[in-house]
Amino acid sequence: MTATVVLVHGAWHGAWCWDLVVGQLRKQAVPVVAIDLPGHGASTEPLTDLHGHGDAVRAALDAIDGPVVLVGHSYGGAAITDAGTHPSVHHLVYLTAFSLDAHESIIANDLPDDERAELADAIEFNEDGTIVVDPARAGDIFYADCEPATVATYVSKLVPEGAAGFSQLPRAVAWRERPSTYVVCTEDRAIAPALQRQLAARCNDVIEWPTSHSPFAARPELVSELLVTLARTLEP
Repeated sequence: MTATVVLVHGAWHGAWCWDLVVGQLRKQAVPVVAIDLPGHGASTEPLTDLHGHGDAVRAALDAIDGPVVLVGHSYGGAAITDAGTHPSVHHLVYLTAFSLDAHESIIANDLPDDERAELADAIEFNEDGTIVVDPARAGDIFYADCEPATVATYVSKLVPEGAAGFSQLPRAVAWRERPSTYVVCTEDRAIAPALQRQLAARCNDVIEWPTSHSPFAARPELVSELLVTLARTLEP
């Protein structure tokens, strides 16, 4: 039985960032769902926090019959950690993502300094409780190995992110209860490879790709090949 792939985007993004991967999975007849977290993409709901994101992922999982490969990119890794103990989830994929432990948040943890100076210098905290990324720098930070037209399109779709989720602890630690794969992106300018490798050590399998923070845009074939393999080898 082929599992359904559920894709969870990272901060500032939306389901749109997975479009190239979704297209390739559908060509391979792999069922796939890319969700918009509240306040992102096509969602008309207000911005929320990590627990709200976990609830949104669980709601999406409730609507799916059969086993699921649950994928989180970047901040989305925290959301799938929170939601991934759902009974339909048979495998987790952390794509340069935060596989947090129970006592950790994205900004407060025992992990080594990730040295992500480029991203840290490019974000702004607003009085309304949101964080935005300087659009003049977002292309180099998130999509350094993408075509210029792709960079322009993706940067234009970025939205403010609620700051609250960055300081919250996950309510569950899914990677302790489900098989998991971590993809380290060695040219990432948003999450340093050294930090990724520390996070990856928590997972069952680790893969390294020579890509930027956004392989779904730069190398969608790598992402889709991995997910097709996982989806087709899982047993319900």
